Amino acid sequence: MKTILALSFLALAACSSTPKKAPLTTVPHVDLPRFMGDWYVIGTIPWFVEKDNVGTMDIYTLRSDGKIDIRYVFHKKSLQATKQEWKATATVVNTKSNSEWAVQFIWPFKAPYLLIDLSPDYQRSIVAHPSRDLIWIMCRSPEMTETDYAAALEVAKNQGFDISRITRVPQNPKN
Repeated sequence: MKTILALSFLALAACSSTPKKAPLTTVPHVDLPRFMGDWYVIGTIPWFVEKDNVGTMDIYTLRSDGKIDIRYVFHKKSLQATKQEWKATATVVNTKSNSEWAVQFIWPFKAPYLLIDLSPDYQRSIVAHPSRDLIWIMCRSPEMTETDYAAALEVAKNQGFDISRITRVPQNPKN
């Protein structure tokens, strides 16, 4: 009986009148070898495990099997704190555009990772989760101009993100 009630509740929740947002629009094409390397996180809606992380960056390495190794490097609370690192693996889900990945930090869980903005010179990018609860505004250097950051926020806003939730991530400009 509890199972039937739970399933009924889930069915009703799925039929709720909350308007659904359009899916995120990803970039039309990513040159994966060109995208690889260091990306400093400049702004984010952090998920709980990223809380209080500063000096954060993703380091992408393309493997011979087509998968991508990701090293997430950060300091906890202070740029002077010891550098820490987590590792993940990404699989390109949409091989036509290369802009949709599935990222796995812990087996067997994979999370969608969508590249929704990429500058033509591959110096700035925005990666997001379809829920719009996670976003990472990234740059090849630890500093981003205010003009570029404002443009990134505009992209996020146009994709349906609540930009008031996006916070800047302190970076060490000497990196």
